[in-house]
Amino acid sequence: MSYGGPSQGAQGSARRHRRKAAVAAALGGCALVAASTAPAAAHGGGHGPGHDRGTSYVALGDSYTSGPAIPTQVDADCARSDHNYPSLVAADREVTAFRDVSCSGATTAQMWQAQGTNGPQLDAVRGDTDLVTVQIGGNDMGFGSIIATCAALSSKDLTGDPCRQYYGASGTDQLVLNIVETAPKVDKVLRAVRARAPHARILVVGYPDLLPDDGSGCYPTVPFAAKDFPYLRDTEKRLNLMLRLVAAWNGARYVDTYGPTVGHDMCKAPADRWIEPLRPTSPAAPAHPNAKGEAVMAQAVLDRLERRS
Repeated sequence: MSYGGPSQGAQGSARRHRRKAAVAAALGGCALVAASTAPAAAHGGGHGPGHDRGTSYVALGDSYTSGPAIPTQVDADCARSDHNYPSLVAADREVTAFRDVSCSGATTAQMWQAQGTNGPQLDAVRGDTDLVTVQIGGNDMGFGSIIATCAALSSKDLTGDPCRQYYGASGTDQLVLNIVETAPKVDKVLRAVRARAPHARILVVGYPDLLPDDGSGCYPTVPFAAKDFPYLRDTEKRLNLMLRLVAAWNGARYVDTYGPTVGHDMCKAPADRWIEPLRPTSPAAPAHPNAKGEAVMAQAVLDRLERRS
């Protein structure tokens, strides 16, 4: 985003500082962590039900959007499925133009930078774009490395919380800090989307429920120590809360995919789970939604589009 002069630049910097501080304050409150699954308040000029039918839709995001390993893969470089939630939303809304540029492994940096053969994702957003969904931030805060680290540490104390102790060894929870530091990056993405498509309806899509919401565990199906299950559950809720807050600041709408997927996490039996464990039994990447999970996320997006606020 460009600024007209030093005064505006200083104001923008101060605004970003205040927002980062607000995220930090929110993530420190248990009540606000629980609020990450509460209904979103009304923000910004949305459109009534049915507005997006027959319009131009662009999907931005990471692997939770692209749908790695889910048939049929239509872009091997980005592990993109034609049955991911953007494709299902586009089919339901009967859009006239659809561009899905989501890519496995994407961070907020890939909004501006090419990722292999996938160009900068923001290049897909244009002045005539009517609808944009954005699901990003998980890789910025380190989803993949967190899962690997916590799995490796679990053998040290299967009944304890070695992962929480590891990330809190400095006296500050590093994962909370990661989320706070990701907030201005997501904010920058949403401001860039708004600048490119001033009239578009922007939906920020949260992440689905990966672990049992009641805090229980399922070692060795998911190889985390017992008390790290609730710790990692709360970390994901904090990430979703941050996304909700940043969406609100930018006049975007938040799509809760956590609530609709509770009870269908990695620990559930194969017939009941919508998120695959580290050794998937249905076509999907480890710790990612399978086809059922993508369908549920699509329905969450569709339901959000039908709401007036």
